Amino acid sequence: MNKIGFNVLAWSAEISEQLFPILDRLKAIGYDGAEFFIGDTDAKSCRLVGDYCKKIGLEVTAVTVMGAAENPISPDPAVREKAKEKLHWVLDRAADLGAQVLCGPFHSAFATFASRAPIEEEYVWSAEVLRSAGDYGQQLGIVLTPEALNRFECYLANTMEQLDYLLSKVQHPNVQAMFDTHHANMEEKKLDLAIERIAPRLGHVHISENDRGTPGSGHVNFDETFAALKKVGFTGWLTIEGFTRNDPAFANAIGVWREFSAPWEMAEQGYQLIKGMCEKHGM
Repeated sequence: MNKIGFNVLAWSAEISEQLFPILDRLKAIGYDGAEFFIGDTDAKSCRLVGDYCKKIGLEVTAVTVMGAAENPISPDPAVREKAKEKLHWVLDRAADLGAQVLCGPFHSAFATFASRAPIEEEYVWSAEVLRSAGDYGQQLGIVLTPEALNRFECYLANTMEQLDYLLSKVQHPNVQAMFDTHHANMEEKKLDLAIERIAPRLGHVHISENDRGTPGSGHVNFDETFAALKKVGFTGWLTIEGFTRNDPAFANAIGVWREFSAPWEMAEQGYQLIKGMCEKHGM
């Protein structure tokens, strides 16, 4: 049985007790879990929020990104070592939250480009960092699921074909793949074929509309998506990730310049879309 989650980035990138009323309402809607962004959050705040989620019966997943100073595909070995250290630190904070999964485009630095196509050495460097993180995640009981992003946010892995190639070099049971319908809507020819391609490694799914608004309000083909997820037997998290300008600093960092949908519209209508699609496709 798939579990349904919601990423609280629709309200804030900060992990604090101010999220408690939001978590209560997500639980009341019917969500199985909440997903949190791990930036420079301190351990105490992560434990506080993680304990509250446990208290109200919400499970936890987490997401993070890497910056240029800790780029896993930097030609500088010292920077790649910092990437390993950063991911280990993030995994510690994910453990403080009680997270089961750490997802995100941490295979390379976000929005950091080399003005050329990716080269073989970069896949090798990224795999080395991910393998180290996989070892540490395995000790903590956390599965890592690197994410393919669109061409405007990264260049190492835009498609499931590229992500599959990268993970074939990692070969670690605790490093799986993530599929996000928003990015796939831009980069894949067919959503179902992309899902089938990554199916043996698929560990996490983001349900996101083409504009990052309410799932079902745009042109992402969710019928095709859920039919493919059923076909390949995916039983992991189906987590909504939608963005707003509620947290201006985070919104500015990811290029969100207008409101797509109100957060609670995303949460309430998105939940109904996922439930309906799961029932329709027998998930």
